[in-house]
Amino acid sequence: MCRPGEPVALMPEPKNPVDENAVAVFSARGIQLGYLKAERAPWIGGMLKQGREIAAIFQRQTSFGAWIRIAFDGAQPDLPPETRHEEASTDDFADDPSPDFYPDEEYPD
Repeated sequence: MCRPGEPVALMPEPKNPVDENAVAVFSARGIQLGYLKAERAPWIGGMLKQGREIAAIFQRQTSFGAWIRIAFDGAQPDLPPETRHEEASTDDFADDPSPDFYPDEEYPD
């Protein structure tokens, strides 16, 4: 549904019956790809509600969903160099020394 680097839109869903902090992710073609993780949605959704400029792009599809890259305050997200081609779980990248590949380091909310 998306190619790496294509823009995606982030849309808060405050009336979502499951999670009032839900943030839906839509492709450039208007197809809903899914939602941000529940751990990140309140923080990123809060920035969207404050009017902060957020840009997001599709990184890659995975067996458990998709990875997207997000940049804030006028910055543009970029794709990291492809380091692995096989399908992987997030656990496979827990000790990855590359700060440019998912998951990014955690920042306090």
